[in-house]
Amino acid sequence: MRVKRLLGRHCWTMTAIAVFLYAAIRLAAIGWGYYENREALGEARDLWMEARPDAAWGGEFPVTVGVYAYGEDGHPERLPQPRSIFQPLLKLNPDIAGWIKLNGSRIDYPVVQGPDNEWYLHRNYKGEESRAGSIFMDFRNRPGAEERHTILYGHRMKDGTMFGDLKYYTEREYYDAHREFRLDTLYESYIAEVFSAYYTTTEFNYIETEFADDAAFGAFLEQIKRRSLYNGDMGISVQDRIVTLSTCDYLLDPVNGRFVVHARLKRAE
Repeated sequence: MRVKRLLGRHCWTMTAIAVFLYAAIRLAAIGWGYYENREALGEARDLWMEARPDAAWGGEFPVTVGVYAYGEDGHPERLPQPRSIFQPLLKLNPDIAGWIKLNGSRIDYPVVQGPDNEWYLHRNYKGEESRAGSIFMDFRNRPGAEERHTILYGHRMKDGTMFGDLKYYTEREYYDAHREFRLDTLYESYIAEVFSAYYTTTEFNYIETEFADDAAFGAFLEQIKRRSLYNGDMGISVQDRIVTLSTCDYLLDPVNGRFVVHARLKRAE
């Protein structure tokens, strides 16, 4: 009996050690993933800051380095040449589509655009596998086009990176103090003026990109204004263009819950 008890205790001890080691390895892997993500984003930020003084408009050329190398008719399109500020990043990845920066937050990242809305969920801005993924533009948006609605997605990482800081828009003081962020695309610079932030689920189609007419777009604007946690109406009209920031949130649904921030786009001076 004594031998059996000793063997039983030994088995429990070994099991506990195995569970502990597994958990430690998992935590170490997650921590390393966070570290790699921060390092990669730091490299991108360095390239971006080094290029900023040389930002300029270029001429026109057949777009072969971007997502839209070909038009709907299958023929190459001609778009304005991406500003030189983006050239270092485009050399790393032709899917680069812009840069987003929200002062007073960790949001200061490159924006990419893939062939669908899955590709960059778990790939960084260089196209490498990454648990944190990237900030990416909806594949239906067309860089360089005067679109009514641009959508950016990003994970809500537990270390606060990517779109993790969007959660602070639930606080009135933060909402009021962070009503603007900057969005640079390959062709333009914008100041985005926040007018709505709210919890939702994917049942609400807040990611519409095509509107039949002004009335349809106006109805959409009214819906997203009404849903806002706080009144941020600044006279949005159907003549405006907007950008949406979307991230996961688990308040309303553990799978399909989202937190959304909408802003009006105005060309930067």
